[in-house]
Amino acid sequence: METTIINVKDKIRSVENFPKQGIIFRDITTALKDPETLRIMVDYLCNQFKDIKIDYVAGIESRGFIFGMPMAYKMNAGFVPVRKPNKLPAATYSQEYELEYGTDKIEIHKDAIEKGANVLIVDDLLATGGTAEAACKLIKQTGANLVGIAFLIELEALNGREKLTDAPRVVSMLKY
Repeated sequence: METTIINVKDKIRSVENFPKQGIIFRDITTALKDPETLRIMVDYLCNQFKDIKIDYVAGIESRGFIFGMPMAYKMNAGFVPVRKPNKLPAATYSQEYELEYGTDKIEIHKDAIEKGANVLIVDDLLATGGTAEAACKLIKQTGANLVGIAFLIELEALNGREKLTDAPRVVSMLKY
């Protein structure tokens, strides 16, 4: 498995000074275009939760959709989009979170998840943890059980995992 992770890591492009000076952007598009690497990434994330019945995979906009849909399919679960404000047409729960300068918000349809259902949150990247923490709070608002969060990449120096105390399991395939 370690060799597989190294091979996937080799497929991710590092772009220096993007989106601003001093940042190294981990570009997953180079990994996504390779069918074998895409399969390895989705299978790895699914396998981390194979011992838990998942009713819904909640993908955080937008790259959480990329991994969340095939994971939901593979896990025989429903897919629920967690969206930016004013993108969902029906009644929503909203959760605000802190950004470097100011705040933002994510939303989920109020009727998207039944009370007591098991939900796995998925996103491509764990950085500061603000968005994922907000997604955890949204799942709690629905009355569902948060069973875990899956990320493709974790930027360990930003300590985002520390904000995810509500999640019983936090998994990341690649750590930088």
